[in-house]
This record gives sequence, C-alpha cells and structure tokens, in this order.
Amino acid sequence: MRVFRLYGTSACHLCELAQTMLQVQQTTMGGFNVEELDVSDSDGLFERYGVRIPVLQHPDKRELDWPFSQPELRDFLDS
Repeated sequence: MRVFRLYGTSACHLCELAQTMLQVQQTTMGGFNVEELDVSDSDGLFERYGVRIPVLQHPDKRELDWPFSQPELRDFLDS
C-alpha cells in the first residue's frame, strides 16, 4: 500500500481542509495511507515547509502544494 505524507501543523485550518479532502479520497479510491507530519516538530521541516503547508508528498517524492482541488488531489493520488 502506498503511503503519502501530509506536512502541516496543528491549528492550521488549511491543513484540516486537506485532511478532509484526503479522507474523502480514501473512502472513494482507497489503496493508500496518509502519514501526517507536524512541521513544528523539526527545524528542518519547518524551514522547508513552514510557509507552504499543507503539502502532500507522493511516495516517489513529488509534492503537491496547497491550494489544490479535489480533482487535482485525485489525479495526484492516482499517479
């Protein structure tokens, strides 16, 4: 099963929207898991993603930055 990484942080309403969108896709598509990483837990992650979150990383290391639509998300997950 493929594992995508969602970079975000707590109290981030955009991150919550991205999580909800991913839950919808898990229900309709299945076949993947999401590992959520809080960028505030690491200086390196915060430096890289702090102003870009939420960011979804594909298992092949490609990244999808916010904002993204449900169709864009589905295409990214399916690629």
